Amino acid sequence: MSGVVVPIDKAKLRESALGVVDKKSSVASSIQPLVDLVSSDMEKVNRLILSKTGSDVGMIPQVANHLIDSGGKRLRPMLTIAAAQMSGYKGIHHVTLAASVEFMHTATLLHDDVVDQSDMRRGKLAARMVWGNEASVLVGDYLLGQAFRMMVETNSMGALDVLSNAATVIAEGEVMQLSTAKNLETTEDEYLAVIRSKTAALFGAACEVGPIIADQEQSIISAFRSYGANLGIAFQLVDDALDFGGTSAVLGKNVGDDLREGKVTLPILLAYRRGTDEERSFWKRAIVDGESGDEQLERAMELLVNYDALSDTIARAVHYGKIARDALAPLLVGSHKDALLEVIDFCIERGN
Repeated sequence: MSGVVVPIDKAKLRESALGVVDKKSSVASSIQPLVDLVSSDMEKVNRLILSKTGSDVGMIPQVANHLIDSGGKRLRPMLTIAAAQMSGYKGIHHVTLAASVEFMHTATLLHDDVVDQSDMRRGKLAARMVWGNEASVLVGDYLLGQAFRMMVETNSMGALDVLSNAATVIAEGEVMQLSTAKNLETTEDEYLAVIRSKTAALFGAACEVGPIIADQEQSIISAFRSYGANLGIAFQLVDDALDFGGTSAVLGKNVGDDLREGKVTLPILLAYRRGTDEERSFWKRAIVDGESGDEQLERAMELLVNYDALSDTIARAVHYGKIARDALAPLLVGSHKDALLEVIDFCIERGN
């Protein structure tokens, strides 16, 4: 199904969904300061990524590069580079770990699209729609294998421990999400447990391995881990809101895909719990029975606005963003810290 423009008051929707974000100025937040600080090392990361997707099996680089080259911001590996630089690391292993992080992320996207039966990813057809589910899963496995090979090359047992644990937690999150699929009785705590595993675990690990390879003290390592994990929660909560309050251009997928795929995200849970019996019946028909056409999407968006489900989801994202900000508070002031703090604002404000 192609993206749709739903004929409701978009200004009202924007105000409801994104109007709670605190603005320090009229200038929009950006990840450009972070991009500028890590650009030299990220060039090395990108070259390493290209070299590690090579294979005599032709389909592997085709499937891998279909997603890798599709315009993702590569925020997670940039966080690894920035955390290592900020921690005073002078070697080259942060580049290897950043590439490992990106391979882990790409593998989870390939797997996610199969599990969720998604048609689009980053604005174009998902790999599974081009090469099939089996190829997407197997190439995802290949990328995970390459990620672990690169981790071993760093000779850092600490980094290997953190990233391998993250891989396990992400897989657990995938299985947990299966239990919440189409389950409108999922609690907010249960939902947060899923995104802590699926999204926040890799954000946290990406930040944590930087100070680990720099041999920083545990308090610094913990600060970066907390920053990354809470940033990841905020990032995912905003994604949940933007699935209804954003645009296909911002999302890289169709608006309302969560509804069509029967995903129970926080905005839906909040609207379901706050609604009338008739409205809860609507959500059951849309989510459980799969009645999720354009008419149902319009009705869903109206209910999400009426019950402040989008704005409250963003408010929760702001809360976790503040925790991420506080995690970095003890660290030395400087351009890297400023850039990481601005990343929080960018993640929450994007699409506004």
